[in-house]
Amino acid sequence: MTRRAAVGAVAGVLAAGGTAVELLSRPDSLANRVAAAPGAPLRPSTPTSRAAVAQRPGLAAPDDDRDSSFVAGEKRRPKTTTAKSGVTRDYAGFAQAAKAGRTEPGLLVAKAGPLSTAQAQRHLLNRVTFGPRPADVESLRELGVDRWLAAQLSPTAKDPSGDQAWRAFKLAGADPGTIQRSITKYSWDAMFQTGFGTLGRQVFGRRQLFEVVVDVFANHLHVATPSDRGWDVAPGYATDVIRKHAFGRYADMLKAAMRHPAMLRYLDNDASTRESVNENLGRELLELHTVGVSSGYTEKDMRSSAYVLSGRGANEQGRFEYKPERHRTGRVKVLDWSAANTSGKDGLRMGDRYLDYLAKHPATARTIARKLVVRFVDDVPPPALVARLADVYLRSDTAILPVLTALFRSGEFWNSLGCKTKRPLEDVVSTARALDLPFGPSTGKGLEAMYWQLNNLGHAPLAWPSPNGYPDVAPAWSSAGQMLERWSSHRALSHGWWEGLKREKLPAELRPRPGDTYRAWFDRLGERLIGQRPNARQRSALATFVGAKTSARVDQGRMQWQAGHVVALVLDSPQFLAR
Repeated sequence: MTRRAAVGAVAGVLAAGGTAVELLSRPDSLANRVAAAPGAPLRPSTPTSRAAVAQRPGLAAPDDDRDSSFVAGEKRRPKTTTAKSGVTRDYAGFAQAAKAGRTEPGLLVAKAGPLSTAQAQRHLLNRVTFGPRPADVESLRELGVDRWLAAQLSPTAKDPSGDQAWRAFKLAGADPGTIQRSITKYSWDAMFQTGFGTLGRQVFGRRQLFEVVVDVFANHLHVATPSDRGWDVAPGYATDVIRKHAFGRYADMLKAAMRHPAMLRYLDNDASTRESVNENLGRELLELHTVGVSSGYTEKDMRSSAYVLSGRGANEQGRFEYKPERHRTGRVKVLDWSAANTSGKDGLRMGDRYLDYLAKHPATARTIARKLVVRFVDDVPPPALVARLADVYLRSDTAILPVLTALFRSGEFWNSLGCKTKRPLEDVVSTARALDLPFGPSTGKGLEAMYWQLNNLGHAPLAWPSPNGYPDVAPAWSSAGQMLERWSSHRALSHGWWEGLKREKLPAELRPRPGDTYRAWFDRLGERLIGQRPNARQRSALATFVGAKTSARVDQGRMQWQAGHVVALVLDSPQFLAR
């Protein structure tokens, strides 16, 4: 069979996994992804708008500000394969919960049954990291679930590898003064560097759960980076608000966000005056950041919310500034909170009291719980788990770590094997981590190349242009074009085609060993890259591609140039798409 037909066979395997049905009618594209010449991701010319940076997937309309983390999840899959069908019990320890886990027939397993130790460990690594490196697999195996997760949940853990990647970009997370002295006014360079550095932490950092939680809240209290008015303040928002409080209290994170120049500029609150109050921030605070539309607030509540926040802005130096004379006075009421609001001088303190009220509202607790469940458990969040985590959030005074601890001790988490799918960023980053790409002197250029490829896929870090943050459900990212671009990324990273990530040959662990049969090599690649051996149909497809029987000895000379394609095909499998 020809190579083109072999690639088509692999695509057929993918289609059988339910992830690429649309691709069967596109054999030319499928063949091209193997035969394509090496090339760098396209970097657009200097953008003039938000939309020029982040190409939106098809879920949200251009002006749709709804919380997109779980929109369109209701028709995601049959009930038998959701975490809803699992046990709703909470366990005393992580390992105890893992041991009680169950599987449902689906992408990763053929039959229902108990969750094996190997499945539990891979499931944990897929969910709480941006994809495991070999060292992560070994560390979890040595420490066990309890100790490994406890280390990941530590609020004081250090991350020298992530810090090194961040420091490759001098203006990543820089303060406004440094940025203003370093680049031309309104240049987007510091914002792009912050995106590059964020990606670097995701690829190279060891504190992976923290990075995943940072990503959750960067999309929840979202400030598009880059954005038109964030040139000198958006980089600091990533560090001073999101990273600082990701393992702290949500009430503190919310108050920090509502005092940060990046948020205040992004939602035009600095344009508010006593006579003409801009309602953007007051509306998004209720709709997206806290209680949500189902809480029953009214248009009058929304206007009061905007009045409470009026007077908050930023000065020319990029620092927070409250101007009492710009604060709208007069009685305000939002839901069951109210204030006389008689003086602009007390407006800032009153606003903080209002934010505390919202952060501790039961509806906000459900919003935060739902957001975390969608990220870690299922596109369709099990209501019972959301309710239990919301209760933990309220009892813990909005602290995030107790909620995460309860989530990882829940039956629903350990019963959700195969219920989440990687988005483009997770796909590309997990590819780099699975290949164990090393950090070197030119890695910064490689991260830039990776960023622009993710931009082509519509998922560059921090760059979603609207306040609702990137969607976190599979339907938002499902298309033939998405799949083809992801496959191209697998191939580029496997071969080291991108500047800064070039490599002469695959790591020894991924190359066939002397005396290997193709089956032995394919099985070892599967265990290393996707956490399980390829099934019989996948082995047959891979054997067709290399033009040999699975029982034959590997042609070492031929695999000198073909092994990278085989590795990429394993990464193209539906099992690798599972998160």
